[in-house]
Order: sequence, then C-alpha cells, then structure tokens
Amino acid sequence: MSDSTYVPPKVWQWQADNGGTWASTNRPIAGATHDKVLPVGQHPLQLYSLATPNGQKVTILLEELLALGLSGAEYDAYLIDIGEGDQFGSGFVEINPNSKIPALLDHSTAEPTRVFESGSILFYLAEKFDAFIPKDAALRTECMSWLFWQMGSAPYLGGGFGHFYNYAPMKIEYAIDRFAMESKRQLDVLDKHLANNTFMAGDEYSIADIAIWPWYGGLVLNRLYDAGEFLDVTSYKHVCRWAKAIDERPAVKRGRIVNRTWGELHEQLKERHDASDFDLKTQDKL
Repeated sequence: MSDSTYVPPKVWQWQADNGGTWASTNRPIAGATHDKVLPVGQHPLQLYSLATPNGQKVTILLEELLALGLSGAEYDAYLIDIGEGDQFGSGFVEINPNSKIPALLDHSTAEPTRVFESGSILFYLAEKFDAFIPKDAALRTECMSWLFWQMGSAPYLGGGFGHFYNYAPMKIEYAIDRFAMESKRQLDVLDKHLANNTFMAGDEYSIADIAIWPWYGGLVLNRLYDAGEFLDVTSYKHVCRWAKAIDERPAVKRGRIVNRTWGELHEQLKERHDASDFDLKTQDKL
C-alpha cells in the first residue's frame, strides 16, 4: 500500500485548480453561475439531460412507455453539457437546485411540475402512466426497495470507483482498492438475487431494472470506465444474463443514446424531439 504524507488541515479550503477531470465545474457551493433560459419544445414532457447512466434511466423509461403506445409520454430531450457547466445555468437550477442531470418539467399539469433526481423521475413517470411498477403489493415493494438500493449504491460505483479509477489526476491505490471491493460486493448482491429472479422484481421488468441497468449493466457490458477486466465482471453470470437481455430491448437501444455526444455516430443523438430523430445517422444531422 502506497504511503501518503498528506495531513488534513484543520479547516478545508477549496483548491479550484486540483487537476481533476471535473476541476473546472466542481465547486463547494450551490446555485446558478450564469443566466440561461432553457429551451421548450412542443411536448408536455421536457427533459434536460445527458446520456450518463443517470440520464439514460429516464430516456429508457420514456421510450419504453412510448413502446406501450402511451403517446402522452412523447418528450423533448435537450442536451445539458455538464463539461461546459450547463447544469449551473439559471433555468436548469430552477428545475433542479442540486445542479445534477437529469431534470424534467411536466407541462401537462395546471402549473408545470418540476421533477429532479433520476429515481424520483422514474417513480413520477411510472405512476403518471401506471406502468413498470408491479401491481402486486409485495412485488411493488420489492421494486421500490431495489430502486432505492440503486440510488444509495451507485455513488460508490460512480463517484467512488469510477472517479478514482478513471478520472482522478493520480492513481491512489487505497482509494481504487476500497471502491473496487465495494463495487464487486454490489455486483455480488445483484448476482445472488438474479440467480433466482428474471428481473429485479421477480418476472416483471420494472423501473428497478431501468434504474440499475445503465450502471451495473453498463459495467458488465464493459461500457463503463473500461473496467470490465479489472473487476472480472464476466464472473457475475446472472448479472451478465440480465444485462444482455435488457440490452436487446428496442426501447433500451433507443433510450441509451439520447443526449449522447460521444462514441460511434450511430450511438449518438444529441437531442430528441420525435421518434424519427433516431433515423439520423450523421453528426451534421445531430
């Protein structure tokens, strides 16, 4: 284990230029940094997001709702470029005072309803359209338990393992080891559960799966931090089975690329305003 000569000061001071990937946008204070009015499209549901795992959750659910024929789930998805600090624009902060994507504004209500935090958005939409939450009381509770599990667990995978393994300006053995261990523990939690369940709430695909898949499905499909070999993800056979099955769903294929501006062109859709937008194949059209 590597040594460290760092001694924490009595009072922490913000070092804005810390060399990290997100040094230009991370800060210890809340609120808007600049005025910026958010665009509003033609549909009642207005989403402001980015295709990170948390952003993918909402666009996947919206595409699943549309696949059921629920036309009220039509939506406009506008890109929030967190690398450029769009999340600190005044319009976005009005919807989400926490300045994190995704954020949703529902104009179908008497007064527009703001919804922030990805899990809250999933629950709001599932209730609104009466879909992807089990009707059976026990299975509904199971679904909600796993939804909350994801919200509480993923920060250890993203802000913990992902940060120190992929984004930190230096490799810190202790930090990577600590969060790799926790990430593998969480994968084992999922693997043991999925050994006896098709989906997170038994045989019924739900918002619990939609919440968990972009993080842990992305990890075992080696789309997250390029860490598949490091974490030996193929050893979690039940998670891999579940992840591959969800990956084949047409709505998932569409939802995961909305507000995506990196990777292969066929997996990018900068903004989404209509189902026909998925036919766009070139950057010029995006």
